[in-house]
Amino acid sequence: MGADLFGSLAESTCAALVVSSTSWPLLSTPDAVYFPLIVTSVGIIASFVCVQFAHIKMSVEAKLRTQLILSSVLMTAMLVPTIYMLPESLEISFNPSMPVYHTSRWECYGCIMLGLWSGLLIGLSTEYYTSHSYGPTRELARACLYDAATNVIKGLALGYMSNIIPIICLAVTVLLTFNWAAMYGVALAAIGMLGCLPVCLTIDGYGPISDNAGGIAEMCNLDKSVRVHTDALDAAGNTTAAVGKGFAIGSACLVALALFGAFVTRISDHDPDAYIVNILEPFTFAGLLVGSMLPYAFSALTMSAVGTAAEEMIVEIREQVPHIKAKEEGYPNHERCIAISTTASLKKMIAPGAIVILSPLLIGLFFGYRSVSGLLAGTIVSGIQIAFSASNTGGAWDNAKKYVEAGLLMRPSDMQKEGVEAYVKKGDREHAAAVVGDTVGDPLKDTSGPSINILIKLSAITSLVFGGFIAQYGGVIAGAIPQVPVV
Repeated sequence: MGADLFGSLAESTCAALVVSSTSWPLLSTPDAVYFPLIVTSVGIIASFVCVQFAHIKMSVEAKLRTQLILSSVLMTAMLVPTIYMLPESLEISFNPSMPVYHTSRWECYGCIMLGLWSGLLIGLSTEYYTSHSYGPTRELARACLYDAATNVIKGLALGYMSNIIPIICLAVTVLLTFNWAAMYGVALAAIGMLGCLPVCLTIDGYGPISDNAGGIAEMCNLDKSVRVHTDALDAAGNTTAAVGKGFAIGSACLVALALFGAFVTRISDHDPDAYIVNILEPFTFAGLLVGSMLPYAFSALTMSAVGTAAEEMIVEIREQVPHIKAKEEGYPNHERCIAISTTASLKKMIAPGAIVILSPLLIGLFFGYRSVSGLLAGTIVSGIQIAFSASNTGGAWDNAKKYVEAGLLMRPSDMQKEGVEAYVKKGDREHAAAVVGDTVGDPLKDTSGPSINILIKLSAITSLVFGGFIAQYGGVIAGAIPQVPVV
């Protein structure tokens, strides 16, 4: 847990350090180049202060939300003295054909604040769409009164709708930060979004901890009241996990864009026109189309891997059930079930991993760096949409099921017939519909959604690492085709 968040922080820091090389005032000012590391250090201190607020008497969701807000407020204030380690003007030169960005200290501070508060808004909007304390997930639970199909349809719609606020936040952040400090500003925004990393990790890790606690309680045959309490904690955990994924996805977008800028900066050593990414140029547009397709192919492979492993697991369980009922020695055989999961997780991830690593290399080798630029742009734009919707849909489906299992879903008056209870309980047809939605949502929120972050960032990193090779030796096919001149 938290690998994507740690990765985003490290990559955004590296991107800021790489892009900072275009600013001589920044490099010549003592210790100013380490400013991104100072931002992270301040965030750690602010987060440790907010740990004490875990003892206040609130619900779990409210407590974690309060910690997230307070850590953002503290970091906002604590960063003010640190900006004076920067030169008065950074003079950032991202594109030699464009004017130099005369970035001030306070504009750098604004970049960090945009990332910090955009991340908070993304987290709060994710909580709204995935928590059964609010309307969207409760509406999803009410859809279970009619059929599993309506639950699935409304769940998909909820995920698509949940994209709006995060995407607008990211668009505004990119627009303003790039206008203030070019790619250095975008990298600072990514660092700001993950500034309160300890709190983000707490929120991200709470979900699986509470989920596993419920599983242990059930396997140990503890009293049913224990499972009731762990289900309530797990419901809060589903929401907090979705909030953590929101931070990871939003930061992945900014990190990938900053790494994209670092890739273009590196390519410009071989071709000064590399800064011009013209989507009307055919090789760039072709790369854009392929890049937009990659998150879908990646999601298809990861989801089918979950489905195949589930099929193998069901077959194994069906074979063991008669032996378990007969109380034969050695049953249930947990080791065989664990082996199925472990083997599938290793074998089925080879193809998705190959897509991430090989796509930029092959596209660059055969079609040149312009196609790689299009590939990265398409992967970022398409990937974050799928990641947000998949994570939020899965979290909402899970919490809709928890809402039904808690006995909170009331049948409308026209469905309250004689002999039928007003509230839905476990085992009812409506509960089965909620379970269907949760089953569909698990690979979305636990596999495909979070892993797309890796696709976005690792594709950009691979392109950056092999940028010199792509610029010098790439374009085997593109070289044989007349190029459209870039105006």
